[in-house]
Amino acid sequence: MSLPNTQAAGLPQGDVKLLDTPLAQRLLTTTAVARLAYTGKDGTPRLIPVNFLWTGEEVVVGAFAGTYKIRDLRARPEVAICIDTTDGLPQVLTLRGKVTMAEVEGVLPEYATMQRAGMGDEMGNAYLEAIDKPGLRMVRIGLRPTWVGTLDFQERFPEMTPEPVRAALLTGE
Repeated sequence: MSLPNTQAAGLPQGDVKLLDTPLAQRLLTTTAVARLAYTGKDGTPRLIPVNFLWTGEEVVVGAFAGTYKIRDLRARPEVAICIDTTDGLPQVLTLRGKVTMAEVEGVLPEYATMQRAGMGDEMGNAYLEAIDKPGLRMVRIGLRPTWVGTLDFQERFPEMTPEPVRAALLTGE
């Protein structure tokens, strides 16, 4: 269910109901790369691009077992994820919460889905065949957001965009 923009405008940042806005639904179903922020073993921040899949309840990221990212997330599962547009006025979805992780043998089904969506079936299948070797272990990283924020200067906060910027974007200059 998608909330009308008028209802979405009244929701405060942090409200998980923002997941039901047209902006969130559009960004959650895009093939764009998200950015995953977490804390490294040494206590410093990390920010990495990740492919993701929205299941309707959680953001799923696939990772290869045994990586530093998995080690760090096991120690500190609190993360933030950002999905945004790269052209025109910014549209941004930010999510926060604690991830859950489950290790699986072979290619994670959600990982296969995201690779095919991003690369196309032919190239995605070739990639998956190349990595699906005996002994492959992957980790399913799931985030059920407990905090949701949106920055939508096109629909939710158009008045916050200076007029010269809006005019330039409309004319393409």
